[in-house]
This record gives sequence, structure tokens and C-alpha cells, in this order.
Amino acid sequence: MKLKSILVICLFMLFAWSCKDVSKEVVMEEAAHKIAEKFDYNVEQFADIKILRYQIPGWDNLSLNEQKLVYYLTEAGLAGRDIMWDQNYRHNLKIRKALENVYTNYSGDKTTDDWKAFEVYLKRVWFSNGIHHHYSNDKLKPEFSSDYLKGLLEATNTTLAGEAFDVIFNDKDSKKVNQAKGVDNVALSAVNFYGPNVTNADVEQFYAAKTSPNPDKPLSYGLNSQLVKDDGVLKERVYKSGGLYGSAIDEIVKWLEKAQTVAENKAQGDAIGLLIKYYKTGDLQTWDDYNVAWTAATEGNVDYINSFIEVYNDPLGYRGSYETIVQINDFDMSQKMKVLSDNAQWFEDNSPLMDEHKKKNVVGVTYKVVTVAGEAGDASPSTPIGVNLPNANWIRKEVGSKSVSLGNIIDAYNNAGSTGRLKEFVHDEEELQLEEKYGQLADKLHTALHEVIGHASGQLNPGVGETKETLKNYASTLEEGRADLVGLYYLYDSKLQELGLVDDWKSVGKAAYDGYIRNGLMTQLIRLNLGDDVEEAHMRNRQWVSAWAYEQGKADNVIEKVTRDGKTYFNINDYDKLHELFGQLLRETQRIKSEGDYAAVEALVEGYGVKVDQDIHAEVLERNKQFTSAPYSGFVNPVLVPEMDENGEITAIKVTQPAGFPEQMLEYSKKYSHLPEVN
Repeated sequence: MKLKSILVICLFMLFAWSCKDVSKEVVMEEAAHKIAEKFDYNVEQFADIKILRYQIPGWDNLSLNEQKLVYYLTEAGLAGRDIMWDQNYRHNLKIRKALENVYTNYSGDKTTDDWKAFEVYLKRVWFSNGIHHHYSNDKLKPEFSSDYLKGLLEATNTTLAGEAFDVIFNDKDSKKVNQAKGVDNVALSAVNFYGPNVTNADVEQFYAAKTSPNPDKPLSYGLNSQLVKDDGVLKERVYKSGGLYGSAIDEIVKWLEKAQTVAENKAQGDAIGLLIKYYKTGDLQTWDDYNVAWTAATEGNVDYINSFIEVYNDPLGYRGSYETIVQINDFDMSQKMKVLSDNAQWFEDNSPLMDEHKKKNVVGVTYKVVTVAGEAGDASPSTPIGVNLPNANWIRKEVGSKSVSLGNIIDAYNNAGSTGRLKEFVHDEEELQLEEKYGQLADKLHTALHEVIGHASGQLNPGVGETKETLKNYASTLEEGRADLVGLYYLYDSKLQELGLVDDWKSVGKAAYDGYIRNGLMTQLIRLNLGDDVEEAHMRNRQWVSAWAYEQGKADNVIEKVTRDGKTYFNINDYDKLHELFGQLLRETQRIKSEGDYAAVEALVEGYGVKVDQDIHAEVLERNKQFTSAPYSGFVNPVLVPEMDENGEITAIKVTQPAGFPEQMLEYSKKYSHLPEVN
């Protein structure tokens, strides 16, 4: 009982204040908390964006070699930063460089509304790694005229002409990723994964002809290439040394080779070596070999994510966006949460999935709370709070996966201040008190269950292809919803209390259910313009899960739609029944994935996840006007500064904070521009 109580207290500390270095004496821990209290997490706010900063607790506890490893891996990540810009849109680099030249060299009147609008537009472009919104995928609209920009370009001797200039103001390439039903998603997506005139049918036919050497271990075809038409013939431009993005990749390799020399152990060094080989060759078998080695390399204080990984930006789910996260393990908190991965088989065995869809032997699931030391590409400035990799289903099944929670990122979110939105949208005082007492704990447990148990659960039926092939443009939202449902199902389960993760499982579960339904049916709509469909994969999954549960529970009034004083609320009347509904939907989503049932996933997502109740949306936007805090947040990165001796050897690495968001963006452009404007 004593051990259990201590665990609950420590977990609450994790979820309330996140990733502190609790391996030291109590006095040092208290001192760290005092430092954290003085740290200013807020940098600036503009448009719909809030910029934060984060700390790297535990940095001074690393050895010099470990600090070097983090530094080299961080530099490797930043070396590929421009790849993400070019992947997002073919004109992004040209536009960014022109806008930055104006920003740094314009000596005219900077007090006008036009100049202020220009500054905001550039900051939005920086935040999104391009001219399309990082979340909605809509093209950013400048609040200044084309004539004003022409004047700025002329005043600073900056060249930006033709389509690259025009596209800032016209309707061309209006959507980075178009997930709409019944259209040619590839042709209508501005993302630079495909050349002009490439269509959905081209992509599907091209990869249908690909056959993996071992069908049981399918290669991730398309992950690291651009598909183009050359004289009417489809061909891949592979990302590799000497290939597409070769100049940036060579820089990545240079830093990875340095990192390999200070690897903490052989397994880690061997994995880095395979990543280097992959970057040099672009060979997808090497990519799988690397992922197997990386997944198995679990010892040491330092880990990383680096390469072309997540496929959310590809409307058909083939091509990976460049990203990197460098992380330091928080062993104390990871040990406390290890209970989830240690019990992964229990969760699988007791899930509501059909027996044939359950894994008989859940292997190699590791879960760690980590401290982020640096991010780049698709992970920056907008960052995830949890990651589960690798993505290949066969590697997850045979080797396992790594799940991490980004502790100091969560810490920064929690300490950056809150708004009154919660009180505005909760149904009653009971819901408010549950959220205030258990909401953070419920959210963090949901993230853990989503990443550790959710993404590791279930299996495909024999002979069924990868989900990107069977479920196509719905694959990402189905997988995210399925993992969410695993978390929701077990958040309302006494097993969590039995394992010592909570001290009141029902209250935690109720808070989790209240928050999920409230967000899925209402509050996430503040991120959309009135009249827009839901297009981002995670927003879609939260809506179709919530809307399906609301619709299916109507007969029993499980979730009640309440109107009071002209305002709408959703109140859960029967948490037990909602738990059952989540179980039913989890069973069905796993069936869809396991069987590759495209018709079913299309009906589920289109029926519940895309269209928005316009009356509720208008009401939510109106009620939200009173709050000044931006709906989206992202981060500047700490700066790692090496100190050298007379021989050029690193003797120490200090952690500093950038002066501000524009300063860091300009420094990155100056230091890490390793690609030409056109690739």
C-alpha cells in the first residue's frame, strides 16, 4: 500500500509538472522546482499561434560524451530542416528566402498596418514550415496587398517573381493536403510529394506493381521519394546522398557520423550506422534493418528520431515527412510508467477485439518519459507530445516498438498559463471539478495508453495489405482513432488503480470521457473557420469517435445535448454505457483495419468525422471570442553552445535560450540552408 501511494504521488507530479530530474536528493529537486517557477515559458503570440519555450532538465547530469551525442544528433536534425520546407510545397524555400531578405533589410516605415501584417504573415510561414497552415492545410492569407509586397521587394532589391509570387495572393494550390471524398486527392494537394499531373490512379498503379522480396515483411515503398512523370513515365526521385535533397542529406550524414563516434553502446552505434547507410543509399531494406536495430537499442540515456517518418502529409499515406526529435531519458518517471508496457499483453488479451484480431504475443513494447533536447522538420515548431515508432506493422508485431511521452514539452504547456475556456464549455460544476482535479492526469494517461497500448495492439488478417494500401486516404485517421479508443476503453477500468497508476479510476475515467466528448463535439472547432470541413487526421478521429458514440447512445440518452441560456453543452449521463460504446467502436475499427474494409472506413469517417454542425460551430466561435489565448502552440528550441579548447575539442556544451522566435528562425536560415531554392 505504501509503495502504491508513493507511485500515485510521483505520477501526479509527472502529469502536473512533467519531466523533472527526480533521481537526485530532495533538496536538489526542490531547487529545480523553484527554478522552473521562475522560468518564463511564453515567448510571443500572433494570429492563432502562441510561441513557447522549454527547458532541458537533467542536462548537467549527462556526461560530456552524452552531451556531445545530443549536440551532434541535434545538429544532424537541423541540417535537414529545409527538406521539410520543400516537401511541404515546391515554392516554399524561394518564398521564405525572399520574405526573410525583406524582413532583415527593409529600412522603411515599420509602424504601418501593412508592415505589421507582413511581419505576422512571415511568422505564420515560419511556424508552418511553409505557406500552408500547419494544421488546417489551408493556404495562409496575407493581410497586405500584392502591390505592397512588390514595393517591399523593390526597396530591398529582392527577387520573387512568377508563380512563386502570384501564389501568395491567388487561389492556386489552396490546400496542402486535400482529403476530400470523391476528388483526385493527389492532384489537388499542393504538398510536394508528387510532380505535376500525377494522379491518385497513377500512384495506386505504380505501387500495385511493386512486390516486396518477403511478402511477410513488406517494404515501405514510396516512403523516401518523390513520384514524378518524366515524358509520361512515372519514376521516383529518391531522397539520398547524390539524389533528391542530397546536399542536405550529406550534412545530416556528417553529423550522424560524429554522433556514432560517441554512441553510448554498440547497439546504439550500430543503429546510427544503419541510418547513415540508409541516407547514403536510399535503400528501403536498409530502412527496415535500421528500424529493427533502433527498436532493439533501448539502453542508454540518449535516443532520437530522425528521417522520413510520418505519412500524414501524403493524401494517400505513402511518403514520409522529414522530422527529428532528440531526447534524454527520464529514467525515474519511465520506470514508474513501465507498468503499462509490462502489462501490454493483459491489455491486449482483455480488449473487446475479436479473438482473431488480437496479438497472441505482444513483444518489445517500451515506454519512456523523455526530455526533448531539440526538434526539427515536421516536429518543429509544432510538436507532438507523444510518439510511437516504428510504423511498419510487421516490425511492431515481430520486434516491438518504442513509445515516448515528451515530458518537458508537456511541462511547458502546463506551465504556460491557462484560459477560461474550460468554464465556458463544461456542462456543470461537477464536470468542472472533475476536470480541474483529474483532467491533466487523465490526458497524460490517455497519451500513454494511446501510444503504448493503442498503436501496439491488434493485427492484420493474413494476406491483407498495409493500411495505406487498403484504407488509402482514411488510413491515418482510422489508426489514430483506433489508438484513441484503446486509451478511452481502459481509462475507465479498475485495472489502472490495481496497477497503481491512479487512486480513483472512476473519477479519472469520467474526467477523460468528459474532456474527450467536449473536445470532439465542440471545443476543437475553434481551430476551424466557419463552413470548413474537418480535414486533419487527428481532428477527424476525435470527431468521428465522439459523434458516433453520441449517435449510437441516443436511445439510452448516454450523452445528452443540453441547451441552457442559448448555449449548447454535452453532458454524459451514463459513463458505464459510454465505456461499452467505446468498446464496440474499438472492436469495429480494428475489424476495419484487420480486414482492410475500405467501404466501412469511408462510411465511418465521412458519416461522422468530416461535416460539422454549422449552428454549433458558429456558436462555439462566438463563445470563444472572449478568450485571447491562441488555439495553437509551438516552440522555439533551446540552443546548445559548444565550448572548445585550443585544439578545437569540445570541453563543455551549454544550454541557452534564443532571443526570440524571429531571431531563431533567421539564425536557422543562415546556418542550415543546405538546399537550393528549387529541388
